[in-house]
Amino acid sequence: MKTYVVGGAVRDALLGLPVQDHDHVVVGATPEQMLAAGFTPVGKDFPVFLHPETHEEYALARTERKTAPGYKGFLFHADPDVTLEQDLIRRDLTINAMARDEAGTIVDPFGGQRDLQARVFRHVSPAFAEDPVRILRLARFAARFDGFTVAPETEGLMRAMVDAGEVDALVPERVWQELSRGLMERRPSRMFAVLRACGALARILPELDALWGVPQPEKHHPEVDTGVHVMMVVDTAAACGYPLPVRVAALLHDLGKGVTAPEEWPKHHGHEGRSVRLVEQVCKRLKIPNDCRDLAVMTAREHGNVGRALALRPNTIVTLLERCDAFRKPQRFAGMLQACECDHRGRLGFGERPFPQAGHLQAALDAARSVNAGDVARGLADNPSRIPEAVHAARVGAVAAALATGN
Repeated sequence: MKTYVVGGAVRDALLGLPVQDHDHVVVGATPEQMLAAGFTPVGKDFPVFLHPETHEEYALARTERKTAPGYKGFLFHADPDVTLEQDLIRRDLTINAMARDEAGTIVDPFGGQRDLQARVFRHVSPAFAEDPVRILRLARFAARFDGFTVAPETEGLMRAMVDAGEVDALVPERVWQELSRGLMERRPSRMFAVLRACGALARILPELDALWGVPQPEKHHPEVDTGVHVMMVVDTAAACGYPLPVRVAALLHDLGKGVTAPEEWPKHHGHEGRSVRLVEQVCKRLKIPNDCRDLAVMTAREHGNVGRALALRPNTIVTLLERCDAFRKPQRFAGMLQACECDHRGRLGFGERPFPQAGHLQAALDAARSVNAGDVARGLADNPSRIPEAVHAARVGAVAAALATGN
């Protein structure tokens, strides 16, 4: 029985990156031997065990065979006679198909070290085409490992998989899982570039794919192309270290521009309302969590108003705050302002420009929240129907005073 560290731990160590988790492959063992050694079984589809002390995963060396469409249609076979190379050949990319033995020797039967040096994503074998999740994983790796390119033969294989309908078999939960992880990487735009290049983006997020080639007014968008703009916006959110809901809002805020009639280009009047409907559609289809959905919907609806914030009257600002439920959920409102700032800065030449609208609206919210609604209500105890109007008026007065003095 021999054990090896495999996959991402070997790859990241060779790249000089921190290693978060260690996965192990055990060659020449049976489940009974693992149990006798104190390991705890956790695998459902194939034998995986937790080490009794480190709790790291140890999987028996295994092979797999495609039995049905999609990413779940596999039959796994684990046996003491399965070799390390047979186990590694079933993995997705050469850079993930390396192992390190207990003496520290690297086992690299498929050229993973070569591809690491060349900064290339290359599939290990034609079996890559049997699992559509691998397209999403490769795209996610592109967002993490900036500077890597996809080998031409691998990109061609991915296009063939899309054409064969393999991507259509992906369940929404798995698509969202991979997309959300990619959004949290250094350069999310690289993930979408890979998905676009092989045609997968048009199948899993057609609303986003439709933005490329759609022009915007050059005065406000020197980059012109809407798809390019949205990628700059989401990369800005990543560079700022913003949380996932803000990054999702940055990604989806302009979907309505993809359905603007060409005769209306490059202007997109009313795209906010169209964006809201499309954001809701995407979130429902991919089963995106409520916190991400709610912030994305609000950003799609309000980013134009936020951009005009310096010209809005106090009454309009308070109405905006009420519509956004900012008094009950100020943190979500702050997240929308972050997404809107990314929208502003995610344009060619705008990266370092200030965005005073965010501070302006935050100051307005702080002033409006200083109004004690309970006191206002008690003053109108004999006429409760007037309470909402009176609270609104008090907030408008507070905002007007604060903005007039710059506080």
